[in-house]
Amino acid sequence: MYKRIRDLREDRDLNQTQMAKILGMSQTGYSKYETGENDVPTEILIKLARFYNTSIDYLLGETNIRERYPEIRKN
Repeated sequence: MYKRIRDLREDRDLNQTQMAKILGMSQTGYSKYETGENDVPTEILIKLARFYNTSIDYLLGETNIRERYPEIRKN
């Protein structure tokens, strides 16, 4: 999971300080999520999934489908 949240952040060209500000927390606290030093609380997982428009399952590594609702596709 930790690599995924780092990769998603980097894909958006954000640094840890910017991401921490979006989440309303310190850069140090956010950094500990990316390194796996601290578990990511459910509230933060929800915020991350919404921000990146992905599923919590993707963040947790339970699926490799990055889209939030892959079954709902526009034609």
